[in-house]
Amino acid sequence: MATAATLTPEQVRCRSLQSGTIGAIVEWYEYTIYGVAAALVFGHLFFPDLAPGIGQIVSLATFGVGFLARPIGAFVAGHLGDRIGRKSTLILTFSIMTVATAAIGLVPTYEQIGVAAPLLLCVLRLAQGFAVGGEWGGAAIIAVENAPRARRGYFGAWPQIGVSAGLLLGTAAVSLAAWLSGDAFETWGWRVPFLLSTVLAGVGFAIRLRATESPAFLAEKAKMDAELERRKAPAAVLFRDHRRPLLITIFGRFAEAGNYYLFTTFILSYVTTTLEVPKSYGLTASMIGAAVNIVMIPVFGAVSDRIGRVRTFLIGGTLIVITTWPVFALVHTGRLWAIVAGVVLFLALGHAMVYAPLPALYCEMFPTAVRYSGISIGYQMASILLASFTPALAGAMVLWADGSLWMVIAFAIVTTLVAMVAIAYAPDHRDRELDEIGDTARTPATENGTKAVV
Repeated sequence: MATAATLTPEQVRCRSLQSGTIGAIVEWYEYTIYGVAAALVFGHLFFPDLAPGIGQIVSLATFGVGFLARPIGAFVAGHLGDRIGRKSTLILTFSIMTVATAAIGLVPTYEQIGVAAPLLLCVLRLAQGFAVGGEWGGAAIIAVENAPRARRGYFGAWPQIGVSAGLLLGTAAVSLAAWLSGDAFETWGWRVPFLLSTVLAGVGFAIRLRATESPAFLAEKAKMDAELERRKAPAAVLFRDHRRPLLITIFGRFAEAGNYYLFTTFILSYVTTTLEVPKSYGLTASMIGAAVNIVMIPVFGAVSDRIGRVRTFLIGGTLIVITTWPVFALVHTGRLWAIVAGVVLFLALGHAMVYAPLPALYCEMFPTAVRYSGISIGYQMASILLASFTPALAGAMVLWADGSLWMVIAFAIVTTLVAMVAIAYAPDHRDRELDEIGDTARTPATENGTKAVV
């Protein structure tokens, strides 16, 4: 077997890209099937004593519980990733996610063990959130740090397909389980996708074990061992010296962090409970939208290598603002073709354009010594601020507005505008080597010497 010392640069890049991408796909499959199950059956199985509408909101709220543990996972994984290595940390987060997901597939329902059932479900959801908290940063870094300088946007975009690929696989798995189990779906069929995750995990482990650390990290680790200052916790250095890029990282996610779940998890619940159309409508829209999103994310990652990360993001944000009302108008018709068209429109254009450049942009804002901590903590703090309870909040907004979607539409537009303002002040370092990037917290926010504009 080839060792890291005998691998060519192309082989290292290939293995790193495979590790970041495949691992992200498996973890997001495991994360997604919970969201789908929460939207479809958890309200009946774990909160049967609540009124149907309230039970549905509480069920979606358990989806948000996992986000509470994300910042903790980001802090822990960020520290380990910046200290001992990206590869080892990713294997750890992968293991935690796999065990928690399989265990969810075995949890008894409320009818079987009473209140212990939803409590146990929430504990396992917290474990999932902890694992995901450290996953995204590591997957993005291992791809970007090993990429050629001129193609960091393209390489970094590949792990981003993990969310939509996981959505596609997860939704397909739930749909297949529902078809096979028929009327028994709420009895045992919903458990099948969770238990199947162990098979996918085996593939992910095999690929991640073949990955190697990036030269940038190995060089930085050697310096850390020699410099007393660098022995401070990476998070402490991050909050002391890199507050500005950290804030940009947090608020820059507002365009996609909550909106993604509005157009996937919330819409799946909305069309089945409020519009009372078959759940296959929402599942079909999610799968087709995810497939198109997978294709477009690498495309827009490559675009960011040409025109800049900031410009790519701002164009995507503008598209989200323009299309949010038409998308929800299509969904509200309750027709299959319109629901599919609405979800595809959001995921293929606006979301793909704001999501694709983030790994490269965020990696290029932090020096190697705190990169894992910086992008993980920033990314996951945004998740808990915005994405965590967005599906449940959107459900409540619909109830408050007597079935109208205007509050949800306003929420999506305002959060996107916040993100656009933050990213407009981000530096674009796509022409610099990663090991040359220093304290961006004290660097003027410029793009090739001028303030970023679309």
